[in-house]
Amino acid sequence: MSTEPRNRPRNLQHQAEHTRVNRRINVMGYLAVLFVVAFLLLGFAYLQQQRINKETTDALKDSSSAFQSIQNLMEEKETLQKQVEELEKQLESTTAQLQQSQAEEARIRDTVVALQYFWQIDEAYVRGRYTLCRQLIREFEDAVNPDCLPTEKIPENDRFSPADRYQEIHNALY
Repeated sequence: MSTEPRNRPRNLQHQAEHTRVNRRINVMGYLAVLFVVAFLLLGFAYLQQQRINKETTDALKDSSSAFQSIQNLMEEKETLQKQVEELEKQLESTTAQLQQSQAEEARIRDTVVALQYFWQIDEAYVRGRYTLCRQLIREFEDAVNPDCLPTEKIPENDRFSPADRYQEIHNALY
């Protein structure tokens, strides 16, 4: 028995030395696992941050392109407004020209009608048909304004214009 207590402390010391190594290995393994997990979490956080940065950059690009589109639309609107103003001016000018043209056409039409009556009146007067001549003068004055007769002299007779000759006949009959 006496040998047993002596061996006991040696056994205990031996066990203690081996137990510490196991504890050190366990703590080191635990720390290694913690470092690996921490690095994995850092890597995951980095990847998430990169994804968020990419999404933010894409959103900024989209908003930038949307802003550019709005700006382009505003410029196009201004251009179209200028074109509308120019077209409105052209329309006013064309409308004025059309009205002048219509007035000129009406004046020419009245002159043609007046000349038709004038030649009938002149022919009736020359032939001495004064009753017919007075009737034609009344129809003429009802249909057209006598001022529509040309005031320029006719080159063939070079002595009177249709307006002057009409006035001469009118004065002679009335």
